[in-house]
Amino acid sequence: MTTQATLRPRESGSTESFGAQLPFEGINEPGCYICNWTGHLLRIPEDGLKAGRTPGIEMSAREPLFVTRLSDNPYLPVSKARLLAADCDVPVNF
Repeated sequence: MTTQATLRPRESGSTESFGAQLPFEGINEPGCYICNWTGHLLRIPEDGLKAGRTPGIEMSAREPLFVTRLSDNPYLPVSKARLLAADCDVPVNF
């Protein structure tokens, strides 16, 4: 399976990896992500990525688990996250 990355301009004029699909275990930046397999919203704060922090989340599956990056802001309002998920054609379950 291939990973797709699409860069789109942010409202502030800079770019972020909005719409980039990556494996769940490939999350290494804080932000707001959506699970492609369930439509659940993941909020990953900067603290959640530091070594030694808990809870550390590990997921296992037979198939690769992909997420789509919605924003670099982990506290993105839910209404905005739903709109961004719709722009990426990812089902929403939140």
